[in-house]
Amino acid sequence: MKSVLRLCLLAVLMMASASAFSSVATMGGATGGSSFVVSSKASVATQPARSHSTSSSSLQMGSQAKFGVFSPAVYAAKVVLGGDQLNKVRGKAISLHSQYIGDFCNWVGAYHLRTRLVKKAKTNGDILGFLV
Repeated sequence: MKSVLRLCLLAVLMMASASAFSSVATMGGATGGSSFVVSSKASVATQPARSHSTSSSSLQMGSQAKFGVFSPAVYAAKVVLGGDQLNKVRGKAISLHSQYIGDFCNWVGAYHLRTRLVKKAKTNGDILGFLV
């Protein structure tokens, strides 16, 4: 059973990578973006009025994730595992990574940098495409 899932995951990943990195250059829509989109609609982008947060943090939750190198693998895992199981695995991985960052900061003696490093890990994960 596991070997069948692995073969399916590999096939989906190969197809996703081939379509995402094809030699045909497309811009993906009016605002640019990637050509690897699960579903897309042609619409006019309007900016809703934003309410300013009282928080001084620059970390924003719920924003549109960037398409990165690992995005095809995440889409393939979402197809194979399903959305709920993928979110459980992703949450566990993020939790373990944050714990290791904290352990590293304790070991180095710079626990005050833990929050900055966790935010940097989130930014890097978004750039690499883990958060699509």
